[in-house]
Amino acid sequence: MKLDHVVWFTERTPEVVTKQYPGAVVGGRHEQWGTYNALLYLQNAYIEWLAIENAEVADFSSHPLIELLKHDLPTYGEGWGTLCISTDEIQALNKKLERMGMHTSGVLDASRLTSSGTIKKWKMLFVNEKDLTDLPAPFFIQWEESEQSRRLALRAEGTISDESDAERILECELVTREPERTLERWCRILGVQPEDQESLMLNDVRLRFIENPDERNRMLAVVTGQAE
Repeated sequence: MKLDHVVWFTERTPEVVTKQYPGAVVGGRHEQWGTYNALLYLQNAYIEWLAIENAEVADFSSHPLIELLKHDLPTYGEGWGTLCISTDEIQALNKKLERMGMHTSGVLDASRLTSSGTIKKWKMLFVNEKDLTDLPAPFFIQWEESEQSRRLALRAEGTISDESDAERILECELVTREPERTLERWCRILGVQPEDQESLMLNDVRLRFIENPDERNRMLAVVTGQAE
């Protein structure tokens, strides 16, 4: 498993986002959820700006990510929402989480109509959360294509540039009510050992858990840097 992408909930359109962030591109539309996005691909993951395009469709969506988006925008305004981990064995992961006593969404099929008119498909998995005011668990994705194939295609179409490919996500700082307990829970979910009392390493990305009563219990910061 590795960090796939981080999600910023926004009220801006993808076109506005691309004008504000060099290298960002219009992603496409999730017609079944009533949302659309902009994307910025870095070397080891990407940033997604997710917004509601069709409020009527979104209001009727019970998709876990859209539920979180609908909760956070009116409650907190724009900001980091959650992060996504990629896996090659999403069905097996679902069974593992269920054996651990966690309630999940089950494996969900998803797709996006890109700005070029093609359809990208993937599968998703969520840990069900009762309390949306605390930090949600990461969600999981399994792409229809391999990461190498996707990145080659994205580079060929100009979505990944030399500049963006030279930058990578180094660390995600996450705010939660009980950092030690949350760290232990995430380690169980991800099948890793903690790095220290407040962080874990997922491949080359550090996930750090802190308590900060002045901030919402979400991802507080994403630290990027030049790739080696």
